[in-house]
Order: sequence, then structure tokens, then C-alpha cells
Amino acid sequence: MQVVSHPPFGWPALVLNADYRPLSYYPLSLWPWQDVIKAVFLERVDVVSTYDQTIRSPTFEMKLPSVVSLKRYVAQDRPPAFTRFNLFLRDAFTCQYCSAGEDLTFDHVLPRSRGGRTTWENIVTACARCNLTKGGRTPREAGMHPHYPPRRPSAFELQDRGRRFPPNHLHQSWLDYLYWDVELEA
Repeated sequence: MQVVSHPPFGWPALVLNADYRPLSYYPLSLWPWQDVIKAVFLERVDVVSTYDQTIRSPTFEMKLPSVVSLKRYVAQDRPPAFTRFNLFLRDAFTCQYCSAGEDLTFDHVLPRSRGGRTTWENIVTACARCNLTKGGRTPREAGMHPHYPPRRPSAFELQDRGRRFPPNHLHQSWLDYLYWDVELEA
């Protein structure tokens, strides 16, 4: 991961909750500059830090925000939605049978053909090879058991897991609000 002093492509702004913590780490809560300007005008955010870039209209001038915070706190304790991305994040983007990180799919531990449902408690991340090998069998029949039993994660667990996958580039104005070990680019 690199920390850059020049603005990232597209001039995005890091969006913080009202408590100055990012709304999400993975993906990092970034808004395009156009959405940030709109939120500033609608008085939904406070500007915390800016880039050196200025936008102008005939009657208005403003530096582009690099960090904003919401004026109203958004609760982060609601149960996370069951999505492919959240499932992969829960399982650290690795196959739960062989630990591979490529060609990921999701596998019904109890196959659908046997009444298995598409729920947090019955789905694990699997590489295509392991998913095909297991097929319509149970883990016991296939001799393939997930490293961790599938379960519903909390929003906090997914946020914590997301911290393990920092983006490739961070702007230096974001560093005071993010919690990764970073090295500054020379």
C-alpha cells in the first residue's frame, strides 16, 4: 500500500461517520467529488480536510473536500446483508476447503438438492475446483469440511475483516482516520 500526496484519480473524498470513523473499510467509504459537493450544499456533511484543487462557478468557489464527516450518525450495528461480497469478506477471500484465493464461488454446505438454503449458516466460500469436487454431497460424504463453520457475522466483524485488506493507494489526508500500518511514499 502506498500513501500518496497527489489526489487519487477522480478526487474522491473519504466519508466518515459522525464519530469520525470510516463508514466502511472494505470497500473504503469513498464518494466521488460530485456527490460530496452535493452533500455539502445539502448540509449533510462537514468538510474535515481539502485537496488543493478548487472548483468554481460564476458565483461560487470551493476547495474539493478530501475528507468529510456525516452530520448525523449512521448506526453500524445492523446485521450485514447476505451478499457475495460480504460472504467472501467473512471468509477472507479464501476457499474454506483448500485455502485457495482464486476462482472463488460459494458452496452450499448442505446442498440445495438436499434442502440446503442460501443463508449465512449454510454457505461458505469455495474455489471452483473444490465446489465441483464436493458437488451435491455433504461435507461428510465428500470428506471435505470447511475450515470454519459457516455463521452470520456481525457488522463489526466484517469491518474488522475489511481492515485486513487495505486499498493500494491512500491519500495522506485520510491517514488520521484509518487504522492500517502504512509506509509513506518518497
